[in-house]
Order: sequence, then structure tokens, then C-alpha cells
Amino acid sequence: MGVLHQKSNFVNMGEKKPIIPEEVVMRKIFVLRDQRIMLDRDLAELYDVEPRRLREQVKRNQDRFPSNFMFRLTEEEVEYMVSQNATPSRQVLGGSLPLAFTEHGILMLANVLRGGRAVQMSIRIIEVFVKMREMLLTHKDLLLKIEKIEQSMSSHDHQITVLFEHLKRLLESKSQQEGQESRKRIGFNNPENE
Repeated sequence: MGVLHQKSNFVNMGEKKPIIPEEVVMRKIFVLRDQRIMLDRDLAELYDVEPRRLREQVKRNQDRFPSNFMFRLTEEEVEYMVSQNATPSRQVLGGSLPLAFTEHGILMLANVLRGGRAVQMSIRIIEVFVKMREMLLTHKDLLLKIEKIEQSMSSHDHQITVLFEHLKRLLESKSQQEGQESRKRIGFNNPENE
């Protein structure tokens, strides 16, 4: 009874495991085929289920996972991930080609697994996906603004170059005129003509 309870983020159903920090989730999100994905082994770890059980549930509910929800990695994609250090080695993947889940597939996976932890973690993962999308949009806006400034500057560079060329010509023509005026006239000067 004398135990002090601290307020913390815990999953409410079943076991009380703390919700994973978003940095951990972000490190498990990769980009393949121009999509942000998560691998089956990482999702199994986050959902606190065995990878084998996760794959069994997906196999039993294959009709819920169209190709834009889930796909199997190719040998080349696995090699790419290993070479980019997204995975330390092929053995980490469990000896087979892993399944990759898109954001929609992750939501569907939580429905298929039906555990409290899976539901809570899928919500957390989707929050991270949304935050990443917002960050990308913010950076995209900044990149567009920088690009406009660069275009404006290059336009100004051209205009400044043209301006300097005109100034140079003006100075050259003025110096030619001054050179002609500074010559002394040779011959008889009539004060009446001046």
C-alpha cells in the first residue's frame, strides 16, 4: 500500500509495458519502392509477438493485405538494406525474405493480431508516420522557398551583369567624348565663332 505510483505511458490491456519512444520507432522505418515501410521482425518486436506468429496471422488473412499494404522484399532489396546498414546482416532477417508493411498495412496488422499491445503500438506507429509526414512537408516548404530565392538570385545575377555591361559602355563612350573635347584645336581661333 505504501508504493508510490508515477504517472507514465503504459499500455492498458494485459501486461503493462511502456510505450516505445518515437525515436525507436523512427529507426525502424525505412524507405523502399518510394514508400515508408516497416519490416515484419521489427513490428513483431514492437507488438510483442513472435515473428512467426505475425507471419502466420498475415498468411491466414492474406486478402486483407494487398500489395499497397504489404509486400515481400526481393533479394536485391535485402542486399541493399544490409549494404546501407539498415539491417546488420541477413541473419537478423531470420533467413527468409522479410515482409514489408506500409502505413496502411500496419493498421491492418493491428486488426489481424487483435491484441491490446498491437492496437496501442499501431496507434503509436501511425502517430510517428504522421509526424514524419509533417516534418517532410515543413522541409519541403523550406526547400521550395530556398529554390525560389536561388532562382531570384540567378535572375538578379543576370540583371546585374547586364547593368554592369551598360555602365561599362557608358563609361567608355563618355571617356571617348572627353578625349575628343580635350584636344586642342590647331589653327586660327576666331573669338566670334566661339
